[in-house]
Amino acid sequence: MTLAIHARQKMEPETYKGYAIWGHAIVQDGGYASSGTITCGTKLIEGSGVLGNFETDEEARLAGLDWARAWVDSHG
Repeated sequence: MTLAIHARQKMEPETYKGYAIWGHAIVQDGGYASSGTITCGTKLIEGSGVLGNFETDEEARLAGLDWARAWVDSHG
């Protein structure tokens, strides 16, 4: 199975409580898989792995951002 980050995805991070967070939409099997990434400066803090499958890239990206905010709230 080939996974690719959706080309139209917004590649700018959102800043949340001092962390840079991203939500990712990964084209997969007719839909989009979701994941999230958290960094601080140039350091990777945490990556989610696949969070679920969604019908749209926007839903997947937002799920990744939601995961990242929740991680920061509980660990940051």
